Parts: sequence; structure tokens; C-alpha cells
Amino acid sequence: METIQSHFSITKICHDFKQITKAGLAISVVFSSIAGYLLGFDEAHPFSWLTLSMLIVGGYCMVGASNAYNQVIEKDLDALMDRTKNRPIPAGRMSPNVALFVASLLTIIGLILLYLINPKTAMFGAISIFLYTSVYTPLKTVTPLSVFVGAFPGAIPFMLGWVAATNRFGIEAGTLFLIQFFWQFPHFWAIGWFLFEDYEKAGFFMLPTGKKDTKTAIQIILYTLWLILTSLLPYLGYTGKLYISLPSVILVFLVGLWMLLYAVKLYQSRTPKAARTLMLVSVSYLTLLQIIYILDKFLR
Repeated sequence: METIQSHFSITKICHDFKQITKAGLAISVVFSSIAGYLLGFDEAHPFSWLTLSMLIVGGYCMVGASNAYNQVIEKDLDALMDRTKNRPIPAGRMSPNVALFVASLLTIIGLILLYLINPKTAMFGAISIFLYTSVYTPLKTVTPLSVFVGAFPGAIPFMLGWVAATNRFGIEAGTLFLIQFFWQFPHFWAIGWFLFEDYEKAGFFMLPTGKKDTKTAIQIILYTLWLILTSLLPYLGYTGKLYISLPSVILVFLVGLWMLLYAVKLYQSRTPKAARTLMLVSVSYLTLLQIIYILDKFLR
């Protein structure tokens, strides 16, 4: 009986840990860092399984810490929303102090691992946590500009992998940053659209106009266009060692048109279903783009 109870407790602890760190989101963010690392290593900066492993674990710790801090800060607001009321803190399964301890421990472990890679990687990881918890999170109930602020820490993971591989922030890392920066807007505005009523309960301002209207839909289309154009930059030869060939640029362009199609569909229908579909397509877009970039490097 004790063994069964112990197993049940461990299962619950693991489940709550996954929720407090938002494991699904954290893994997708870590994938971006892995993609950046695979794009960055070369003969001058050879591939290292140890470095990649520290980037994966350290990256997860940093993202998990940001999410845990966020849930401590927003515990009362999370209790108001259907999608968050069953999280560990508002549901009463974890105290804010325990969550804060978890977040602090993850921060320390993450920073140490990223520092062991190189100091620049640790610096960008620390900046990401600071912006997410100290600037983006408080602004969510104040202004729609919170999405703009949140786009900065959200754009760091892709370029973080490059910095981890090369110990350098240059035009290549900057381009990877820009791609994921512009991607944030259609992605999070789509989320803000189909979860509008739920966010409204907590007083979150996620849409640029504060409404599910034509102006918001147009901005989603415009930022999707900026995203497509930015993702094509490596083909032009002005982004240093970051380069993609003609076949890959065609694939990237087609994937971008696929996402643009669903942005236009949201403009036409303006329904939560269309917004949710765009959100899912945007996630697939970013993953496919990163895979195309990586395959181009190894197959070219």
C-alpha cells in the first residue's frame, strides 16, 4: 500500500512539475535552441555533445524558471481563467513558496550550465528570465504592448543556440533572433484572439487594439509578411555564415505562404476557430523553417 501511495505521489509531483514549468512550451523553446546550435557549429567551433546537453538542460531550466515565476506572480489571476485555474498554485496543490523555490533552483542550475558553455550564453539566458518575469508579466494587465516586450525574451532561444556554438553574437545570431521575434506577433495574437474571453476575466490585454477586430487581423497579416521576408534573408548573402540555398528558400517561402493563408482566413472569418488554427499553423511553421535551415546546411 505504501509503495502504491509513494508511486502515486511521485506521479503527482512530476505532473505538477511539468505544469509549473510548462513542459510542452519549454520543450518547443529548447528545440529552437538546438536548431540554433546545429546551425552555428563549424570547423572553427566543432560540435560537442557535452555543450549541446548543457544547452538542452540549461535551456529547459531557464524556460521552466520563467514559467514558474510567472505562475507565482499571476497566481490570483490564474484562478480566474478556465485554462489556468487547475494549475498547481491556484488549484492548491503547490504553495507559492514551493513554486518560488523551484523557480530559483532552476534559475541557478540553468545559469551555471549556460555559463559553463560560455558567459554570453548565460547572459542572454539571464536577460530572457528578467524581461519575461519583471517586464512582460506585469505589463500583461496594463497594455497590449506587453506582447512587443514579450517578443524579446521569446526570440532569444533560436539565436541562443548559435551563441552557445560560436561564443559570438553577430549578424547570424541577430538574423535568427529577428525571425523568431517577428514570429511572436501572429502566434501570440492568434492565442489572444481565441482565448480573448478567458484573458478578459483576468484583465489581460493581448491584442494590439484590445479587440477582435479588423485592425488586429490586418496587423497579424502584416507581421506574418515581415516574418516571411525576414526568413528569406539568409539567401541574399548578407547574413554572414548563415546561408540557405535556392531550393531551401523556395521551401521556406512556400511554408510562409501557408501560414499567410491562415492569417488571411482569420481576417476573413474572424472566428476563434480560425485563430486557433493559425496558432497551430504558426507552431508548425517555425518548426518546419528550422528543419529546412538545418537540412540545407547538412545537405548543401
